[in-house]
Amino acid sequence: MQFGVDEAGKGPVVGSMFVAAVRAPRAALPDGIDDSKRLTDAKREALADRLRSDDRVAIGIAEITPDRIDAGNMNDLAVAAHAEAIDTVAESGDHGRCDAADVDAERFGNRVEDRADTDVTIEATHGADAADALVGAASVVAKSERERHVETLGERFGELGSGYPSDPVTRTFLRQYFLDHGRFPPPTRTSWSTCASIRAEAEQTDIDEF
Repeated sequence: MQFGVDEAGKGPVVGSMFVAAVRAPRAALPDGIDDSKRLTDAKREALADRLRSDDRVAIGIAEITPDRIDAGNMNDLAVAAHAEAIDTVAESGDHGRCDAADVDAERFGNRVEDRADTDVTIEATHGADAADALVGAASVVAKSERERHVETLGERFGELGSGYPSDPVTRTFLRQYFLDHGRFPPPTRTSWSTCASIRAEAEQTDIDEF
């Protein structure tokens, strides 16, 4: 059997990264599967729901929390997360394809294969989420998991945007939270440069006010 693997949330400053592995007969995949970044939110969620509800489709999820990200190396964590997701669904002898989370796709595939406990073969290529429907399915599920996670964080902490450093809503949320509490909220990757710049801005404001 074959499976596809992809991640969502590698770059945000807020929230976890998710990796999904999807193992299924290709005939079981619904029409319209694509790289999740090329789908509307509604289309992505509809596809994710269909994948989750199909007994022929096995899905494995690995979550890498901000604490793990702050304490580790993202390249190593991406490898570990891919292997963790694979091990929840793969069976010995399976062949999988990953969307490479490394500039050297072959190296990434080899590292994931070596890290996985299950005896599988792994191929990694760039753009696999658009070229391979199984990897596309994993992209859809991983992005759906990430969006549900962000929605839950929003319910807990208030409007925080997408969680990406380039999102002004996210930056405003982090800046205000830091000013109000003197720290960042728990789901923040405090090792990110975004937090360092916000902290520096707050310290400069205190100096100016003094």
